[in-house]
Amino acid sequence: MLETVTNIEDVLAERPRDQTGKGRIDIRDVSVTFGKGRSSHRAVESTRLQIEPGEFVCLLGPSGCGKSTLLNAVAGFIPPTMGEVLIDGEEITEPGPDRGMVFQQYSLFPWKSVRENVAFGPLLAGHSRNEAISTANTFLNMVGLAGFADRFPDELSGGMKQRVGIARALANYPSVFLMDEPFGALDAQTRVMMQENLLKIWAQFGNTVLFVTHDVDEAIFLADRVLVMSASPGRIIADFPVELERPRDVEMATGAEFIAIKKRCIEAIRAETLKAFEQQNMK
Repeated sequence: MLETVTNIEDVLAERPRDQTGKGRIDIRDVSVTFGKGRSSHRAVESTRLQIEPGEFVCLLGPSGCGKSTLLNAVAGFIPPTMGEVLIDGEEITEPGPDRGMVFQQYSLFPWKSVRENVAFGPLLAGHSRNEAISTANTFLNMVGLAGFADRFPDELSGGMKQRVGIARALANYPSVFLMDEPFGALDAQTRVMMQENLLKIWAQFGNTVLFVTHDVDEAIFLADRVLVMSASPGRIIADFPVELERPRDVEMATGAEFIAIKKRCIEAIRAETLKAFEQQNMK
């Protein structure tokens, strides 16, 4: 059974004081093209987006629409072919500690213990080993895995591995938290509990979250705004505000407001999915 997050006060006490109000994302006319000539593929086209500090935004869209590509451009893994991505007014040219990333695959170092996995980021940032271990212990306690600090990734369940991934991504106190379908491989019950735990962390940690998912219910449950991307090449075609009260619980999914937002999202995605099928049939 998953434990709930704990001791968030310890985490906040150690957070750098200069992070207040940080985490603004500006995506300005970004296009991303892979390859050259006839083999080139435009994944994202002329996309503009602003996300305010502390917002939780989810990206939805048909498969292959460029959601992950856009997320990777914000992370600094992929340079835009045109346009620019800025965090707090600074152009992104490479990955940095101001952005924490969690992938669908667990991407943990199998030869390192859980504690060493979480301590890796602080060590890379130049902290002493004692400081890095202390930070790792604090975040593992926060995600309810203090008792598994000396285990190795292959000894953990999928949900536990992803909690280690979340702790590791947060260990550098990033102002922006990027998540690429992090719960997609989990069973339904574990997924719901991970969503609830993530919201508890976000509500108290206060960082900006950009979350990619295929799951409409997940997007609405988590987000302040749900963005829908078009069929490839991807661009933002809809921006649905989610004004459900917080804190949220799973019972909200049966409410009229939740269902109304879900209907609008599904209609937008269905239209773009049909376009994607038409594009594939024309090739």
